[in-house]
Formats: sequence, C-alpha cells, structure tokens
Amino acid sequence: MAGPVDPGPRRSVAIPPLGLDGALDLPNGAAAGIVLFAHGSGSSRFSPRNAAVAEMLRRAGFATLLFDLLTETEAADRANVFDIALLAERLVLATEWVAGAAPTQGLAVGYFGASTGAAAALVAAARLGPQIAAVVSRGGRPDLAGGALPHVAAPTLLIVGGADHEVLALNRAALARLRCPAKLEVVPGATHLFEEPGALEDVARLAAAWFRRHLAPAAEPGR
Repeated sequence: MAGPVDPGPRRSVAIPPLGLDGALDLPNGAAAGIVLFAHGSGSSRFSPRNAAVAEMLRRAGFATLLFDLLTETEAADRANVFDIALLAERLVLATEWVAGAAPTQGLAVGYFGASTGAAAALVAAARLGPQIAAVVSRGGRPDLAGGALPHVAAPTLLIVGGADHEVLALNRAALARLRCPAKLEVVPGATHLFEEPGALEDVARLAAAWFRRHLAPAAEPGR
C-alpha cells in the first residue's frame, strides 16, 4: 500500500437543481474514487465525525463530498429529516452531479452513511445499481431501508459500536437481508457516536480498507 496522501484543495459547491451546499475535497494526485457522505438526522455537512473520517479517507487517496441533504427550509421540518426516500433522492442527485462534474467525472463512487443517512445510502445504492461501487455504514440504521435491502448490489460494510446494543441488533438483522457481498464489523467498546479514544480512527481504517478493495478496482480501465 502507498503512503498517506496529502489532502488537496477544498471546493465549495452547490449541487443542482436545489443548490444543496457541499464541500468537495480532492487528494493531491489521481483519486482512487470518490466517497459521498450521507449524514444522520439533525446533522449536516459540518458533522465533525464525518469530517474526520473524510479527512482520513482523503489521506488514503479518495476524493470526498460532504453535502447537505436538505435545504435550510426543508431541514426546519423534522418530518423531512427522517424521510428516507427524500434523503435517498438527494443522494441520487448528488451522484448524478458527481458523474458529470469535470473534477470527478469517471471516478468510481462509494457511499458513507451515518445513522439515518446509512438507510438513505442503501436505498440510493439499490436504485442506482452498478453505478455505486461500495457502501459503508457507521452506526447506521439499515433497517430503515426496508424493502430496498435485498436489491442493494454494492458491497456493503456495516460498522457498529460493540456497546451500541440496540443498533447492533438492527444491523445483524439487516445483514441477513442483504444479498450483496456484505460484512459486519464491530468496534469493541464503542458507543453510537464512536466518541471513545481511537474508535473513530478504527471506523476510518475499516472504511478506507473497504473502499480500497471495492472502489479502486472499479476505477481501473476495462472494469
């Protein structure tokens, strides 16, 4: 494996047609793929945990896009925050924008979803099929993806804290419903937000390894 890559420039973006605010970060040199982040309920593109994971992924050679799934007006309505179908639709829009944008065109696409954002990522992945190369869920609620779970084709990694007992049970049940290559990784002693020392670093390490395995090969010519 190559050594860490210095993060490249950050670009503030507005994803059409709604002008959703986002931050697109590219590594210096060729990116091994791009990871789109789907934040959880009550969060935004400024989520400190997602931002920390994104930086570690950029150092591993991946481009990242953190963006708001809702406009400010929409986010004020709590019902929208838990509308998985709506959040998944926004992720699809961002994926289409990434596929056509000059800096990211042609890059293999992965999703990193947290909490309810993980459900949105799985629903979007089921809809887009082979356009999505991999999905990683951090403390996610894959159960909220409902009937989309058996239709997800992208290799999926579920990361859950060992002390997050209820969510761990939900992830185990969801794992049984996935028909794609899938794996559950438990971070010992970690709670839902992975606030324990070293826990978030473990999440980033596991995610980077999963994306290296599934995004980089998908970006090779002829694949």
